[in-house]
Amino acid sequence: MDVKVVELTPADKVVDLPSIIKTEKMGTHLILVGLFAICSLSFGQVSSECNQSLQKNIDFPGTDITFLYSPDVEHCQQLCTQHSSCQFFTFIRADWTRDNRHFYCYVKSTPSGKPNVQTPLLGVTSGFSLKGCTPHAQPCLSQVYQNLNFPGADYRTLFTADYEECQRACTKDPACQSFTHTNGLYAEEKIRYNCYLKFGWSLPRPTIIERKAGVISGFSHNTQMTETFDTACQGILFQNTDIPRNDIQKVLAVSAEHCQILCSAHPQCTYFSFVSNGFDCFLKKANEMVISAKKGVTSGLPARFCQLNNSWAKVTHKEVSFRGSDMRYELMDNAEACQKTCVEDPYCQFFDYVTENFFDHHYWRHCYLKRVITMPTPPKVSKVANVVSGFALRSCVQKATPIPPTDDEI
Repeated sequence: MDVKVVELTPADKVVDLPSIIKTEKMGTHLILVGLFAICSLSFGQVSSECNQSLQKNIDFPGTDITFLYSPDVEHCQQLCTQHSSCQFFTFIRADWTRDNRHFYCYVKSTPSGKPNVQTPLLGVTSGFSLKGCTPHAQPCLSQVYQNLNFPGADYRTLFTADYEECQRACTKDPACQSFTHTNGLYAEEKIRYNCYLKFGWSLPRPTIIERKAGVISGFSHNTQMTETFDTACQGILFQNTDIPRNDIQKVLAVSAEHCQILCSAHPQCTYFSFVSNGFDCFLKKANEMVISAKKGVTSGLPARFCQLNNSWAKVTHKEVSFRGSDMRYELMDNAEACQKTCVEDPYCQFFDYVTENFFDHHYWRHCYLKRVITMPTPPKVSKVANVVSGFALRSCVQKATPIPPTDDEI
């Protein structure tokens, strides 16, 4: 998706770094400690209230974490709910006239959990996270949007008589997260009745993976890495082998097996190469495969319509950090306890645990529980006449049950 990230400084968060760190190498120390200083609140702790109200023409200015694209305010509210640290938001509607920032969803937070300021502003709607309302893990996004386009991320195009058939095609295809359909009145005649299926990552992926001494990372055992199939398969990996060129996307993976899962989820990936030194997973597309020997690189093929072994996701990774996306931290005696806490927390997708080998004792025994947004999100949203856009209805068909509340919510 097209996301422009605005990082919060440590001063915006809970920990006052200057009061903790007093060394001669202050600059380097601040950067390193800052990796673990940004600790946002958990889903159960962000707010104990369930506030579903929307405030039309009211802005919550400042305190932005980032912005994402949303077709309407309800979708924006769901994004805020899934974001690890969002407490409230402001959505810029289609009738906004000051500039071209239509359909921007600004997710926000403050130490108090409440907006610092509320001001009247035409063309925006603001509201609060639904974390306190026992939200669905994957909300049903059944709304369709007339005269709105979701440009980008197309991986397949077909002709359908109407948008309903296009939405059914998207729902049946596991790779499809959203769609755009052009009707019979669309301006360009040759692409009328086109159904554009669009890919989006629904897997929980750490946004940063890096080497970090004294840190152990891992995934929740409950994390759904792939669609479930009855047929098991092993998959093929080529050790110390590179498949150069033909890259379609570079993503982060913690292991070759993780990279294989990501390639399997991408509808255009025909094979991949994983570089262990930098955690780089190169997804590739071509009709032929030319391999070459290269130390430190593992290549392989995706698995289609079968169940790969996910035991790799249940082991912990020493000297590796999944930096960012923190919900909260707790003090734990070891990494096993940290992983168990992540598994038992229905919101946690992965974690970092700081051991006594970490350079700063202030962060020893910290267990950072993390999550990222996995609901369908359009790559962009724009106004275009005679098109209809929307999302896959798999979550609606499955009638997903709400995530049970944590102990903090009871």
